[in-house]
Order: sequence, then C-alpha cells, then structure tokens
Amino acid sequence: MADHSKVLPALAAVLLCCCCPLAQCGGGGQNYTSMFSFGDSLTDTGNLLVSSPLSNHIVGRYPYGMTYFHRPTGRCSDGRLVVDFLAQAFGLPLLQPYLQSRGKDLRRGVNFAVGGATAMDPPFFQEIGASDKLWTNLSLSVQLGWFEQLKPSLCSSPKKCKEYFSKSLFLVGEIGGNDYNYAFFKGKTLDDAKTYVPTVAAAVTDATERLIKAGATHLVVPGNLPIGCSSAYLTLHPGRNSSDYDAAGCLKTYNDFAQHHNAVLQQNLRALRAKYPQARIMYADYYGAAMSFANNPKQFGFTEGPLRTCCGGGGPYNFNPKASCGVRGSSVCTDPSAYSNWDGVHLTEAAYHAIADSILNGPYTSPRLL
Repeated sequence: MADHSKVLPALAAVLLCCCCPLAQCGGGGQNYTSMFSFGDSLTDTGNLLVSSPLSNHIVGRYPYGMTYFHRPTGRCSDGRLVVDFLAQAFGLPLLQPYLQSRGKDLRRGVNFAVGGATAMDPPFFQEIGASDKLWTNLSLSVQLGWFEQLKPSLCSSPKKCKEYFSKSLFLVGEIGGNDYNYAFFKGKTLDDAKTYVPTVAAAVTDATERLIKAGATHLVVPGNLPIGCSSAYLTLHPGRNSSDYDAAGCLKTYNDFAQHHNAVLQQNLRALRAKYPQARIMYADYYGAAMSFANNPKQFGFTEGPLRTCCGGGGPYNFNPKASCGVRGSSVCTDPSAYSNWDGVHLTEAAYHAIADSILNGPYTSPRLL
C-alpha cells in the first residue's frame, strides 16, 4: 500500500464533494408525492456547504455547478445528480438540503445526504485507527435522526403517516463508499477492507429497516460504484502490469471489491424483503449502470473516454491530488458532457443522467423501479 500522507488532504477534499427522456418518463404507475434521500457526496445537494467551512474551498467554488445551475450549489459535480434526475422524472421539485431548509415547506421531500458521510459511526473508525481521516461526523445514523425529528411535521398520526409515506420514495444512499475510502487513506489493504464489508453493508440494511419501521414503503438502495474506474484510485493505486486492468482500463481488484460489497448488500436486502413483504425494497445497481458507459463510452456520448477527468490538474488521468478540481493548478474542460468522470472521484451530470436513466428504464433496478 502506497504512502498517501502527502497527497491525502487534497484527495480527501475532492472526496468531500461521492430510452425516454427522464422528464417525460413519468412515474410508470407510481404517483410519488414526496421524496427523501440519504447518503454522501453522490447525493448531497448542499448540506456539506452548511456543515463544514472547509467545503467553501471545494464544492462551494466554480467550476462545481457550471453546467445546469451555472453556480456552485454544494453538489459534487458540474450539474445535477441521480437524485435530481429521479425527482424530475417523478414531477417533484429538486430536493432542498435539510440543513438549508429552515422555515421551508418540506412535505414534498428533503435531502439529508452529506458529502463525506459514512455508513458507520465515528467509533468504528476509532477502532480501525482511521478516525483522524474523517471529514464529517454526520453519518447515516445522524441523517436518520434528522428524518425522525422532521417526521412529526410531515404527518400527525400513525394513520396519516401510513397514507403519506405510501406515496413517498426513499433513496437510501449511495452510502458506504467513504467508509472504505477512509480505510484505504489510512493504509489499509484490500484484505483489511474486505473484513469491514459485512459491518458496512449491515449498517445500510439497518438504516433501510429503520425507515421501514418509520413508515417507508418504497425504498431504493443503491450499491457502490466501480471504484477501480475512478481516476483517483487509478492514479494512487496503479497496477503493476497490464493484467491488473480490465478492457475498459479499470483496476480489476478494486472493482472486484466494490462488487463484493454490493453482493453482500443485496443478500441483506433479500432477507429484508422476506421480513417486510409489504415494503418495496429496490436495489439500484450503480455499478452495472456505470460499467455500461465505462465499457462503451462513445455510445453514451463520452467521446473523451470513461477514465480521464473533466476537471483536474494533469497527469495520465488528469487527476492530481495536489491540484484537485477547483483549486489553483487545476483546469476544467469546455464540454463536461464528453466526459463521465468529473473530478477524479465524482461523475459528471451526463454520467449521473445515464445512471438515473438506467435505473428508471433499464435493467439496473431490482425489482424494477417503474
């Protein structure tokens, strides 16, 4: 395992940000009237900006947000995320970040996700010796606590809550990726990280069950992305020879690890479905959806390929932990839609659009979302 002590701060800063057209797809028979989301930087729409002043140096500055919003919003991308495309597909407003929602009507939904968040609570990282790498303590359990605090303002009785949440969609993640990132930053090996998978996957499953007990009926639980295709991992953990890479140029071992996490999570969700047959628990295969454009980038319009970042500071993959996106020494491409990789860890709006379209209309949600 390489020593990342010199490049850790810059890389961790980057990490904090993680068919038919969607707007015309409708609900496919599902009339969702509200949506609630939890997770990390792959889903955060602005909570990090409020929770951490450090974020003002990262997602709070241009070019983040350049494509759709034309300003930084707290999203770790050039534009919209999967959660935004799902909301628009179901005719819902883009979700307000919970920490910026004081005094606002949240009956149509809110976003609890925080960039840098983990599935596990801080004591877990103390136990593995990685607590000094944490960039936020606003873990998944904290986000669930926020939801439970908000719940009385959404519905006033068990009967009304049951009716209200029967028309709500819950997005539980993606979450768990940072748990492994922090471990790798601390120098843990893949074998070490594999021992954490049952605990991390169980935390996601337990959160899903907690929401079901609170009244949730429709839940989408995404798996982890193929981290072996991340230009951050490709730069910091390069293979020793060509056999370490797959046909798309991704690192096989790290993608195998992501698939292992996803397999354990799916096994847990199958048990949860048996326990709560009244709930509709859908696994969203972010890994499979992302590998579709990793293997066939031009088919999705990614003419610059799947691995090189749009926003970065040079190097083989345009990822430089000493000059990460948004800081001095980095530059941004003129057409983010030609890239799937935004900043080395997070994806472009175009890539998130492709994933959202895949889980809405393709084979990457089980059972099907529509």
